[in-house]
Amino acid sequence: MPLALYALTVGAFGIGVTEFVIMGLLIQVAADLRVSIPTAGLLMTGYALGVFVGAPILTILTRRLPRKTTLLVLMAIFTLGNVLAAIAPTYGILMGARLVTALAHGTFFGVGSLVAVSLVPPERKASAISIMFTGLTLATLLGVPFGAWLGLAFGWRAAFWAVAGVGAVAFAVLAALVPRDREKVEPAPLREEFAVLARPQVQLGLAMTVLGFGGVFAVFTYIQPILTELAGFSKEAVSPILLVFGAGLVAGNLAGGRWADKGLNAALVGTLVLLTLVMGGSVLAFHSQVGAVAAAFLLGAAAFATVAPLQMRVLSQAGGAGQGLASSLNIAAFNLGNAFGAWLGGAVIAHGPGLSAVPLIAAAVPLSALGLAVLSLSLERRASLSTA
Repeated sequence: MPLALYALTVGAFGIGVTEFVIMGLLIQVAADLRVSIPTAGLLMTGYALGVFVGAPILTILTRRLPRKTTLLVLMAIFTLGNVLAAIAPTYGILMGARLVTALAHGTFFGVGSLVAVSLVPPERKASAISIMFTGLTLATLLGVPFGAWLGLAFGWRAAFWAVAGVGAVAFAVLAALVPRDREKVEPAPLREEFAVLARPQVQLGLAMTVLGFGGVFAVFTYIQPILTELAGFSKEAVSPILLVFGAGLVAGNLAGGRWADKGLNAALVGTLVLLTLVMGGSVLAFHSQVGAVAAAFLLGAAAFATVAPLQMRVLSQAGGAGQGLASSLNIAAFNLGNAFGAWLGGAVIAHGPGLSAVPLIAAAVPLSALGLAVLSLSLERRASLSTA
């Protein structure tokens, strides 16, 4: 794999840390800013909604820029947003800083996915995407536990200062290693890009992404209180367990990419089946310490095994004309799922059966994504038979 692909991985790492680091800091942020834990959890929802709104807007605004220039502009926005988060005196300003940072997220991964697949032969496209997304998984493996430790040792603001430093490093690496566009990229007319979004198969792919990740983040957003209140771990033990979760993310992400290269449809259905089963099994596992550690690894692996198949499904159905906008919108769909999941988990805690029921209710969400995947493949099969 070319070095430029690993430069994208570094950028993905920086963005991944700022998205997920808040989950290891919920208790500290809630106490310092005098809000409840579910309210602090909305910082995850706000970020995800910022990605959902920002991805299509920034993709359209930057569509005529060279892709390398776009990536650098987005990384600068990301870094400035984290500086604002580090100095935020109130919850409202912190939420605003999260929204600013989120603007860069969707378009970075959308454009980055197109750059990644352009760097490798066709049979390695899904693996190239999974390698770029390895930065996101490494952010959880290394960045989030480190951020949680920083929050305990030096206060939650120190974690955001550290993430801003990561952003500066990522900017430099991208500037040095990502090649300039070999030829001028002439985007398709906007009407053609938007026409792609009207295709039922593209819409089904986006819906699968929302639901596939919605259940994951209903659990993951509240992993700190789940581990401390259900499994009985101390707050200091959360960081090492997040390392285990992150190791699962890395393993699942790479395995999902290889699986999708061998057979995209089989990987799409198989990873969603696996995710549903793992989430259902975690209902009981989170009530014991050994089971919680095992569930953390398996949940991470099953969750990120779906990333490459879901992203490649949308790209394959969009075709050439609308891939740029469709790619960014699918990243936005991941984050809409994150927002929905964070809201769902908070609602179950605050108004429903409580924290212990979160994994059970969350398992129904990827199950519905699996139903959409079966429907999508069935419709595709019928269409191919009718044209044969």
